[in-house]
Amino acid sequence: MKLTTYLNFDGNTREAFEFYAGLLGGRIVAMMTYGETPGCEDMAEADRGKIMHARLEIGGDALMATDSTPQYPYHRIRCAYVVFDADSSADAERIFAALSAGGEVEMPMQETFWAHRYGITVDRFGVPWMINHAKPMPAG
Repeated sequence: MKLTTYLNFDGNTREAFEFYAGLLGGRIVAMMTYGETPGCEDMAEADRGKIMHARLEIGGDALMATDSTPQYPYHRIRCAYVVFDADSSADAERIFAALSAGGEVEMPMQETFWAHRYGITVDRFGVPWMINHAKPMPAG
């Protein structure tokens, strides 16, 4: 069983996923527009080029997404975060800086009792992220 995060974007899924793929070393394995799917023939022409479904694989994990439409309007994500566990402090710093560019830092990158580096940011696409390079935790 797997748990996958599904994001909703305000018309910029393609741009966001291409950015995430490059930054996080992922691979886009699906990117389908509404116009390419059955049942969308009556959709407004302006919405037919929006992304109906995208899937980005990063290691053994995945992010999926869609663009909003008038029927399903965009709402900024609140009270949930995409968490990225970096393999090193340098990777955590690099990823945090890239995600923060043009976005909003909620908690600057810093050391915590559980992490060598930890920070919270909302990227320029409106997606909230927690970037973490964890310290070894004692066995309980």
